[in-house]
Amino acid sequence: MVKIRLARHGAKKRPYYRIVIADGRCPRDGKFIDEVGRYNPCSEPKLIKFDFEKVDEWLAKGARPTDTVERLLKQAREEA
Repeated sequence: MVKIRLARHGAKKRPYYRIVIADGRCPRDGKFIDEVGRYNPCSEPKLIKFDFEKVDEWLAKGARPTDTVERLLKQAREEA
C-alpha cells in the first residue's frame, strides 16, 4: 500500500520533516517514491508547504495519507 507520510530529518531535538510518498513496508526514513512537501514545526510560524498538484495526483492513484499528514494537508489548504 502506498502512503503519504512524514520522513524525519534534522538534528537531535530540531526536527524538520519531508512529506513523501512511500511504500507502507519501507522504514520511516528509508526509500521513498516522491517528495510532495515539507513541514518544519520548529520555525516561527510553522512551515507547511505542499505541492498540491503532486498530492492530488497521488491521492487519485490511491495513496493513503497518515493521520498527521491528513491534518497538515487540511491546514495547508485552508491557508492557501
